[in-house]
Amino acid sequence: MKIGVTLGYGENTEQNFRWCVENGIMTCQLAVGIGDYTDETVERLNALRKAAGMEITALIGAATGPAVYDFYSGPLTIGIVAPGWQGQRAKELAESARFAARLGVPRVCGHMGFIPENPNDPAYAAGIASARWLAKVYKQTGIGLDFETGQETPITLLRAIEDIDSPSIGVNFDPANLLMYGKANPVDALDIIGKYVRGVHAKDGDYPQNPRNLGPEKPLGEGRVDFPALVQKLRDIGYDGPLTIEREISGDKQKEDIKKANSILQKLIGQGGNK
Repeated sequence: MKIGVTLGYGENTEQNFRWCVENGIMTCQLAVGIGDYTDETVERLNALRKAAGMEITALIGAATGPAVYDFYSGPLTIGIVAPGWQGQRAKELAESARFAARLGVPRVCGHMGFIPENPNDPAYAAGIASARWLAKVYKQTGIGLDFETGQETPITLLRAIEDIDSPSIGVNFDPANLLMYGKANPVDALDIIGKYVRGVHAKDGDYPQNPRNLGPEKPLGEGRVDFPALVQKLRDIGYDGPLTIEREISGDKQKEDIKKANSILQKLIGQGGNK
């Protein structure tokens, strides 16, 4: 396993790549705004990552429009199952596949949204239809599409993946999200969806403290994710991809927490003798 970090594309990309590599972080998942899906961006990014020695393991899929991460507005605004946004979000994720192919990045990750737990819900069928169309686009471009855990229970995500029925579809496993949305114990969740995991967010958090808002994100090692058990379980199921640190704050504290997370993860990986 390699250590990575989530980054955004912009003026500081060169500086961010260098900082990561200097701190022993050699991979990233990169968010690029759809307005930057240009030949100039491809040329610049390829030059910057080559110069720094940075590997981009996944593109974080584009999604314009509202996105409110709570339990009330979230189902109406997040992902391709949000009512009224299915068409636009699917088209944007299709563009992400084409851009990833031009950039030479193998996968795209993003949220499908609050997938209904009731498979008889009309919104479930609509979401699956959009995802099947996307899966065809991704197969044609040779890019993988990984739906990130969070808004749905693991069994609901498993059902959706099996109903989409495409080898292009996988999971970007975010253990903290499973806690923060109150959906599952992350280690146990791997028993359900582990075989589809293609990427992992190394993020920590806690269960919700009220029924309206998500639980809090926390620095890695300070939340409820059992990272020693999680890394061992990933090893047991044969996962050898990146552990991508995600710390959703900014500034010096973010860098401090990323360095701490990197240290913790490096020790856990070393204890298992992994790559």
